[in-house]
Amino acid sequence: MPDVAKHVLRDGHEIPQLGLGTYPMDDAEAEALVPEALWRGYRLVDTAVNYGNERGVGRGIRSSGIPRSELFLTSKIPGRDHGRASVRRSLEGTLTRLGTDHLDLYMIHWPNPGVDQYVQTWREMMTARDEGLVRSIGVSNFLPEHLLRLEAETGEMPVVNQVELHPQYQQEALRRFHQEHRILTEAWSPLGRKTDLLQSEWLAEIARKQGRTPAQVVLRWHVQSGIVPIPKSSNPQRMAENIDVFEWELTDEQMERLRMMHTGISGSGFDPAVHEEM
Repeated sequence: MPDVAKHVLRDGHEIPQLGLGTYPMDDAEAEALVPEALWRGYRLVDTAVNYGNERGVGRGIRSSGIPRSELFLTSKIPGRDHGRASVRRSLEGTLTRLGTDHLDLYMIHWPNPGVDQYVQTWREMMTARDEGLVRSIGVSNFLPEHLLRLEAETGEMPVVNQVELHPQYQQEALRRFHQEHRILTEAWSPLGRKTDLLQSEWLAEIARKQGRTPAQVVLRWHVQSGIVPIPKSSNPQRMAENIDVFEWELTDEQMERLRMMHTGISGSGFDPAVHEEM
């Protein structure tokens, strides 16, 4: 079982440097696949209300036999639950479905700027953290303008921002902003879902030289760049391969070659400046 290194968040809590993404698993798939991942060394499990699999994730965790204290469990509040009156109800529903008394990281899934309630939502999340219902609070898909507003109106920025990120969509300006403000960058779709990333000849060449798979090379690029990737896989062998990225390194030349793969084209096509999540 690989020894997964950890980052220390700005609030002092530790987070594994690689985790398991669970979108788009349903409850049944999550119940079956989460234990497989945990038995292979994963300790960070990422879900969300809108994934519709929190119950399955919770059942999978319990059936794995891995103590809850060894895990880093993340979920996200959906757009329809933004606002002062809805956050506590939404969080309590998440905790009930997962079968846990706390989250290690709770995030706002999308800023939903048209609704304009993410600041109120953030304040309620700060209260939930202070009460011990969540240990760390973060966001997903936020732009610098959203992050700066949180700081200006509440005095606090998130410890994590989870965004679409992979070698073809590297979010370099956003990552520089994160670094300046001590925000950890977490990557959803780290293997470039809905792109041709894994078919790249450059990637295949690096994988051959390293004796690894193209997916392993991409995940090692994330880890070596200080980004936390959360790849999803339904295949136990690929799960094992995806987490086997901590005992080898890409060369400086290989890292530069991967940096040059950036196209600036999102695989999802979602723009946080206008996207509204239900």
